[in-house]
Amino acid sequence: MGAASTRPPAWLAYDGAPSEPDGVLVSGAQARTRAGLHETLAAALALPDWYGRNWDAFADALADRLDAGPLTVVVTDAADLLVDEPPAQLGTLLDVLGAVAAGGHETLRVVLRDHPARLPALRARVAAVLGGRLTGPPPATG
Repeated sequence: MGAASTRPPAWLAYDGAPSEPDGVLVSGAQARTRAGLHETLAAALALPDWYGRNWDAFADALADRLDAGPLTVVVTDAADLLVDEPPAQLGTLLDVLGAVAAGGHETLRVVLRDHPARLPALRARVAAVLGGRLTGPPPATG
């Protein structure tokens, strides 16, 4: 067997295009810390008042949001996302997103958008926090 694949999960994509994306925008520049991320998510996704600004509450609120229909979250300046936190926090965020995406709700898509020159470092950072968990079957086409 060869080296493990670094292909992202089907729900996660990278984008270096300069045009405005289709989806709910979340600023990575405003989400450099967990507190900033939770505040940014609460505002951008119009999360309910009971949202407790922690990972479990985010998973519950996001799952509830997906019951209303598909969701695309576009993180702009994605290289800044949780950059002021220990790397494990980005891993936890991606784990939560992955669990919700796999939870049988409507489709969740997360697009990490940044300048093309910053994407390789972002890809490496994501691969490092997820390790071998990026390996999986190729995404379905069609």
